[in-house]
Amino acid sequence: MNISKMVVYFFPLLFIIYGVVAQPPNPPPPKWQTLSGYPPLVVARGGFSGIFPESSQYAYQFAVSPSSIKNVVLFCDLQLTKDSIGICKTDLRLDNSTNIASIFPKRGNAYEVNGQPIRGWFSVDFTAEELFNNVTLVQNIYSRPSIFDGVMPISTIDDVQGLKPPQLWLNVQYSTFYKEHKLDVLNFIKLASQDIHFNFISSPEIGFLKNVDVSSMKTKPKLIFRFLDVDSVEPTSNKTYGDLLEDLVNIKTFASGILVQKEYIWPVDHKGYLAPSTGLVTHAHRVGLEVYASGFANDVPGSYNNNYDPVDEYLQFIDNSKFSVDGVVTDFPSTASEAIGKPLVITHNGASGIYPGSTDIAYKQAVDDGADIIDCSVQMSKDGILFCLDSADLSGSTTAMPKFMSKSTTIPEIQNNTGIFTFDLTWIEIQSLKPNLVSPYSSLGLVRNPAAKNMGKILTLSEFLSFAKNSSVPGVLINIKNAPYLASKKGLSIVDAVSTALANASYDKDKTKRVLIQSDDSSVLSAFKKKNTLYEYVLLIPEQVGDAPKPTVDEIKQFANAINVIRSSLMAYDGAFISHYTNVTTEMHKSNISVYVSVLRNEFTTIAYDFFSDPIVEIATFVGGIGVDGLITEFPATARAYLRTPCSNLNAKLSYTILPVEAGGIAGLAAPESLPPAQSPAPPLRPVDVVDPPLPDVANLANPAQAQTPGSEPKESGQLSNAAFNTHLCILIMMLSFFCLRHQ
Repeated sequence: MNISKMVVYFFPLLFIIYGVVAQPPNPPPPKWQTLSGYPPLVVARGGFSGIFPESSQYAYQFAVSPSSIKNVVLFCDLQLTKDSIGICKTDLRLDNSTNIASIFPKRGNAYEVNGQPIRGWFSVDFTAEELFNNVTLVQNIYSRPSIFDGVMPISTIDDVQGLKPPQLWLNVQYSTFYKEHKLDVLNFIKLASQDIHFNFISSPEIGFLKNVDVSSMKTKPKLIFRFLDVDSVEPTSNKTYGDLLEDLVNIKTFASGILVQKEYIWPVDHKGYLAPSTGLVTHAHRVGLEVYASGFANDVPGSYNNNYDPVDEYLQFIDNSKFSVDGVVTDFPSTASEAIGKPLVITHNGASGIYPGSTDIAYKQAVDDGADIIDCSVQMSKDGILFCLDSADLSGSTTAMPKFMSKSTTIPEIQNNTGIFTFDLTWIEIQSLKPNLVSPYSSLGLVRNPAAKNMGKILTLSEFLSFAKNSSVPGVLINIKNAPYLASKKGLSIVDAVSTALANASYDKDKTKRVLIQSDDSSVLSAFKKKNTLYEYVLLIPEQVGDAPKPTVDEIKQFANAINVIRSSLMAYDGAFISHYTNVTTEMHKSNISVYVSVLRNEFTTIAYDFFSDPIVEIATFVGGIGVDGLITEFPATARAYLRTPCSNLNAKLSYTILPVEAGGIAGLAAPESLPPAQSPAPPLRPVDVVDPPLPDVANLANPAQAQTPGSEPKESGQLSNAAFNTHLCILIMMLSFFCLRHQ
């Protein structure tokens, strides 16, 4: 082949190779090895049935209390009364968990259930009025407390819905039995679903699940096939559940997931030790089925491998290197929550204690340190480019001084002191600056990492979002400041620009990455919430508060899922000692609002003497004592180190446990006259403090420098964009190919 022919073939081949190489890399796997990538669910069987009578009012109320993870699922085993009222009770026989046998001693009966004769007291023989007016619940496991026996009536499915649970799971164990007694479970569910929001419906009967009409329900529940003992026979197919386990592809045709006893996944041998895992979870995930494991209880020891530590048993199912179940069904939802619901580690400008904040290397370090959420405080340049930087004032976090001293000004709406502001410089001008590593306590001789003082690159929001999406980090926090000023004075809509940037990066529909939108302005959060309900919303409360009255909490709940408060809003100080802990976290948790605390730093000067100048002990107090949901820190490695150590588990019987500190413990040992004066109590958080006026309209300002659409990716100076480069490359290839053909 001559040279010209080789060139003709070579350039199209080069074009194909370039197209392959230019494809973006596959994103890394999410943090959790569940089918969705989200944390496993905690499913409370009959509520908190480990302490209270199963399916009682107290059991369900405690299951949705702050002691459990906030999206806990309440599990109701459906039974039908003679007059077709739905009640929640696990065993088909009522005499083991109620006092019905002593109230109606002559009304026991015997029925054949799935081919087996069973004698007892059954709901199908009683009207709802007979049960509710005469029968009370008792604890059906004798090793558990009996002090609540005879106090509470049987719960209806409507009673459970009345608690407004985050999610509700309906299990239908005996559909065929009720059909034999002229009771239609399918019709009951169809009618009930008009008012009750079922998130999951499970059954061990294939025929029943295939006939559930999900399309007619307001919420579209997931259908879950429940496996019984491997040798039991499923009534529709007449196959054993062991045989059905071999054909999960067929199960996927009518169900979204399976519910199995935990031994299906981790068998226990005859000596009481774990056998190797079966591979069931991996196989089910491969065919698209979620897997829920049942049978968890603190007072029913698992294997000897767990050493009577229930948290260790949960971790075996959700945090091993090979798989994670999608949920656990438990009698003790608070313990399962401990294993799953560790507080988030959220960065403050990345790992800004090590590298200049909001730079590429600060974010990379944060990911390497195990942060759950990396943050970007969004600023805007004069020409509308979005980028990450802690403050709109460039003078502290960059080398803007003295280069742009002539552009310094005072803007009372933003800060009292003079500054050089991002919206007064173009993006090209900002790119000419170097970042500064801020040392907040340098006046005390505590300087951070001098070798990295001006290292790193400031990232655009687009670059930040791309980095986060292609990293292992589970989510991002976008902090929005100064929105009213930018709209009214600079003609810049930061809300629209950020929303566009998130959509361009496909975060608006991506369920594998969490997006937290934070602002100290409620109108910003409300504006975003109208655009996207998939995001989570965080109200920043930078002022110290001492209380969170219910009217204020109710206002916050209208537009936010969480609050971010400073440390002194959760623990009050007298000098450098802790005087008491506030009730802010407790009050927020009552309304299912998460609480994040900021900003945590390692310098000993920021840490109260009560914590022994140890940042780990401070973190232990926020997590184990106060119960925060997130730690916003400039040193994510420190927070992650605490959460990873076994010493952070308060229930573990170890030789050493990192305990929360009791407020006032050290100061109480000193003579009263030697203590600093007691500080005045911080004011309560009022509704007027959290509700802001609507955002102003965006001013129509002539801005000749605005060459790009807000939120778009800026072009690097002196470089072609990817699109332009690809276009020129294609033209060049075509021209060369044509030239070679002409000269063959």
